[in-house]
Amino acid sequence: MTFAYSPKLLEMLKGYNREKFLKDLMAGIIVGIVALPLAIAFGIASGVSPEKGLITAIIGGFLISFLGGSSVQIGGPTGAFIVIVYGIVEQYGTSGLIVATLMAGVMLIAMGVLKMGSVIKFMPYPIVVGFTSGIALTIFSTQINDLFGMSIDKLPGDFLSKWGVYAQHLSNINPWSFVVGLATISIIVFWPRISKKIPGSLVAIVLITAVMYALEQFTHFEGVQTIGDHFSIKASLPIPETPVINMDLIRQLFPSAFTIAMLGAIESLLSAMVADGVTGDRHNSNTELIGQGIANMIVPFFGGIPATGAIARTMTNINNGGRTPIAGMIHAVVLLLILLFLGPLTKYIPMACLAGVLIVVSYNMSEWRQFKALLRMPKSDVLVLLLTFFLTVLFDLTIAIEVGLIMAAVLFIRRIMETSSVSVLEDELKPDAYSENDETLSIPDGVMVFEVNGPFFFGVANKFEEQMDVLGVKPVVRIIRMRKVPFIDSTGVKNLRNLILQAKHDHVVTVLSGVNPTVHDVLKRANIASLLGEENVCATIYMALERAKAIMNDKNIKPSKS
Repeated sequence: MTFAYSPKLLEMLKGYNREKFLKDLMAGIIVGIVALPLAIAFGIASGVSPEKGLITAIIGGFLISFLGGSSVQIGGPTGAFIVIVYGIVEQYGTSGLIVATLMAGVMLIAMGVLKMGSVIKFMPYPIVVGFTSGIALTIFSTQINDLFGMSIDKLPGDFLSKWGVYAQHLSNINPWSFVVGLATISIIVFWPRISKKIPGSLVAIVLITAVMYALEQFTHFEGVQTIGDHFSIKASLPIPETPVINMDLIRQLFPSAFTIAMLGAIESLLSAMVADGVTGDRHNSNTELIGQGIANMIVPFFGGIPATGAIARTMTNINNGGRTPIAGMIHAVVLLLILLFLGPLTKYIPMACLAGVLIVVSYNMSEWRQFKALLRMPKSDVLVLLLTFFLTVLFDLTIAIEVGLIMAAVLFIRRIMETSSVSVLEDELKPDAYSENDETLSIPDGVMVFEVNGPFFFGVANKFEEQMDVLGVKPVVRIIRMRKVPFIDSTGVKNLRNLILQAKHDHVVTVLSGVNPTVHDVLKRANIASLLGEENVCATIYMALERAKAIMNDKNIKPSKS
């Protein structure tokens, strides 16, 4: 298996000119401004300091654009990671997060090298909606403390216990914090009616922070907690630090790292697909995964959190004229300048204001309309949707991802089985479509023709047995017509071998018809062709019927039909 890694940037630089640069520059500046409040909010919600979110958007965002496979993808921290990152930080600390993110980066690179990008894109929709909606509800639940200013120092990790603690602290509600949070949400919701160019989240943070700062300076009002009450902001890029890694920690963090890798892969590739639909471009999913992987291997050395493609920022980039990875790289530079020169000002942002921003993010993530629509789908889809949703909310995102992947595999196998069928052709059959001979063929007595339609894997052998049990008779020659079999897997080969051996035991000769070159090569390497005899592997149904007649002549059985 060979894979040529080539970042999209190299392709887009061909013919790059001043006009394209000016568009990318404007888009990059706007996206950088849009990303600012989100990066801070995602950092704090993930259990780390606000500048860690900015560092992730700066370094991760730059590398994803520089090394990825999409021309317009904007990378950085996203809401999808909040739950899993918070859990890792709570249990293993920031050193554990560094190791988990590094491992996730290695996994993403492996996925890209193994060309798994095209597979991950086809994750069943109910699973994606299930855990996305579950993450949204979980994020919402984490913001109640700051929204109402309850000042709870330590919140439990699980969903139900968290709401139990909230119920116990209802008397601690700070009405001023709630007013700030409500005002933030209102500004974000209604601001697009005034302007769609400037993000409502940025307007809300700047306006409300300015008002609260003025109140503090002129009236000594201190009723609302700010970022500065909890964190000290360092207006600089940190010095890289090397984590302590051992096998015991790797084993413990492997499930969490796998969850980060899968979430990152799914979110980034879905974002890239949506972007392709708008721009008409085509991303390289495997190159994108490798770019994401490299970014997630470098970001943790600077204390950052996992990074992936962010669909909202990517769409902002597209809508403002960005068409090459240069725009994403400029967005990272803009954030770096903000961190270096305006970073200390972020300490005045009210915590309730960030809670309002994240509540709007969780609402936008919830996909409640799609969730509601899926409830009208077939029962199997509804079951997968609800199971993934409740596992995400009530238990753990890692469990939800693992169970979701198992369900995805089971659903895939089930649907393949539904498309694969075995039919018995009696008396007459139509010729091969590619044959020049269009006469209707008759099937002699003592010969049974089974036609396989679809992939030949383990379920097909069971269908053979079902058909033979219904018929209740054993032919002299059994022809298996395989003209519509695109591939056969190792389990299918094993079951075909068992079918042939059982037929030999019952003194039934098996003849294969219409085997395509790919399937024939697999059968040859598995010694199935030699087990049957090459003369019993026929290219067409005509040859197979002639071979059946020859076998019957050898056995001195005269067909009553010809």
